[in-house]
Amino acid sequence: MPIFEYHCDECANDFEVLQRTRDTNELPKCPSCGAQDTKKRFSAFATAGTQKETAGDNAT
Repeated sequence: MPIFEYHCDECANDFEVLQRTRDTNELPKCPSCGAQDTKKRFSAFATAGTQKETAGDNAT
């Protein structure tokens, strides 16, 4: 299940919800104040990885 980010317009809380893709049209209540006035936020996807060194990279 993907994680979606939301913002509450009532209390300005930003929160994440683990949500099934088929349920993404249903906006969740804010966990901080319970308001239904939430909006889905654009989320930047980040990756972490390793970079391989080749024989010529460390030549002095």
